[in-house]
Amino acid sequence: MINKEVTQSRNYTVPLITITLLFFMWGFITCMNDILIPYLKQLFKLTFFESMLVQFCFFGAYFIGSLIYFLISISKGDPINKAGYKKGIIFGIFLAAFGCVLFYPAATFSYYPLFLGALFILGLGFTVLQITANAYVSLLGSEESASSRLNMTQAFNAFGTTIAPVLGGHLIFEFFSSPDGSFSAVATRIPYLIFAGILLLVALLISRVKLPSFQTQEEEIVKGWGALQFSHLKFGVFAMFCYVGGEVAVGSFIISFLEQPQIMGFNEIISKNYLSLYWGGAMIGRFLGAISLNQSLSQGKKAIYMLGAAAAVFLVIFSIVDLSFAQISFFLAFIVLNFIAFFIGKAAPARTLSIFAAVNVALLISAMVNHGELAMYSILGIGIFNSIMFSNIYTLAISGLGKYTSQGSSLVVMAILGGAIVPIFQGYLADKVGVQHSFIIPVFCYLVILIFGAYCSKYLGHVENTEAKSGH
Repeated sequence: MINKEVTQSRNYTVPLITITLLFFMWGFITCMNDILIPYLKQLFKLTFFESMLVQFCFFGAYFIGSLIYFLISISKGDPINKAGYKKGIIFGIFLAAFGCVLFYPAATFSYYPLFLGALFILGLGFTVLQITANAYVSLLGSEESASSRLNMTQAFNAFGTTIAPVLGGHLIFEFFSSPDGSFSAVATRIPYLIFAGILLLVALLISRVKLPSFQTQEEEIVKGWGALQFSHLKFGVFAMFCYVGGEVAVGSFIISFLEQPQIMGFNEIISKNYLSLYWGGAMIGRFLGAISLNQSLSQGKKAIYMLGAAAAVFLVIFSIVDLSFAQISFFLAFIVLNFIAFFIGKAAPARTLSIFAAVNVALLISAMVNHGELAMYSILGIGIFNSIMFSNIYTLAISGLGKYTSQGSSLVVMAILGGAIVPIFQGYLADKVGVQHSFIIPVFCYLVILIFGAYCSKYLGHVENTEAKSGH
């Protein structure tokens, strides 16, 4: 068990800042996939289905890695309890850096399967970080503030995903591209070596910073699949599969969507800035979620702080993207809508989840049936309503599992496989019916999430009531 008195008495500011830096780089490199997909599609003359193998290999690694971890933990105990969080985090960083280095031979030989192999190794590294870093952040302070703290670090993860399309797109599409403007795999070589170097510097920093090693007792080894006796966990695993799949699929197709003549007819250099708005929305929502989940604040103070945070983050996004205020002013309407959804949800996780999912279903349908700016605005607005879905689905799925909590958590992490599978299906459909109509796939994903939220509101009502009361 964790010594709670020690946990609460220490000042974890420096360790938390250090881990937050890791979350930033983690988000940045993950979002680079959205830049790679249209780039490699043109470079290797791929179909949409073939280009979505980028996400299949990257997020498929999450499933393979977490499955291996799960099988080890149920037979020999939790490996992180034995090795320690710090060693686990550093190992994950080294594995991710190795995946980045593998882009060099892949680009040198201009061979698509090598790119996919590099992405798989990179995904394995991030799987280790997913298992270790998220849990570690929850220990860096009181148990009551763990959700708020995790939303805050994930907000900086989203900050990385926000600037990646702009900075990463500039590096690949412009700075390291061929002088004649033609596509060459070499353009990815130097950027990913830079990413590997930065990851290694972060690992060095973490190795030097004194991170607390929490005293734990060996957890009970729960053999078998007992966690699957809980219906809300099984439903939660499916909901997480759909959430990650829907979020990744939409992000993966935004550049191709904006290139469509009936939408905006933008090229990659322009589209990458709008892709930043999609991920920037998730960043705004996570900062707002971190404030909303802070149980020490009254509703009035929450409203003031949330308004200030939204304004500050919006200004940050505006300073990052190469767009005028008039071009991104539509985003203010989504921020207002997000505020309304938060307060209707009253900080109750299942209710808020259903509301956000319903908004995304409506936005996706709008993107499918409309053209021009209305379709573009609809698809970009989805990001801000994705914001709290991961944390809400995760906490609802493992609620009340008792001794099966660790096992259930592993199963939920495995569901990140959705990021590998759903984009593949949408890519296949895009080849058949076109990009715009292929968004029917994420519509079904968000419908599942909406139903899961409604299910948990009914069957986990005690959780909802507790959260709702604490939000007043």
